[in-house]
Amino acid sequence: MRSEIWMILVALAVLGFFMFGRMGKTSAADAHALVKDGAQLVDVRTKAEFAQGHLPGAINIPVEALDRRMSELDDKDKALVIYCRSGARSGRAKRMLEKAGYTKVYDLGPMTAW
Repeated sequence: MRSEIWMILVALAVLGFFMFGRMGKTSAADAHALVKDGAQLVDVRTKAEFAQGHLPGAINIPVEALDRRMSELDDKDKALVIYCRSGARSGRAKRMLEKAGYTKVYDLGPMTAW
C-alpha cells in the first residue's frame, strides 16, 4: 500500500513538472516577436558560457552581476527578454529586474527554447 501511494505521488510530481514547468515563461514565438519589435535580449549566463555560444543580438550580463550592471539595460519601460541555460537563472534575473522597477521583463527560460 505504501509503495503504491509513493508511486502515485511520484507520478503526480512528474506530471506537474511537465504541465507547470513552463509557467511564467515566455514562448519562443512570443520571444521572437518581442525581439523583432525591439526588445533587448539578455543572456544571464556566465561570460564563459556566453563565449561558447549565444543568441544573435544578445548582450551578456551574468545574473551574479545584474544588480550592479542594470545601467547597461534599456529604459525600465522597454521590453527585455531574459534567458540562461536551464531557466533557473533567468527566473531569478526576472524577479530581480521586476523588483528594481523594470515593467516588461519576459523570461524565455533556457536558450534552447529559442
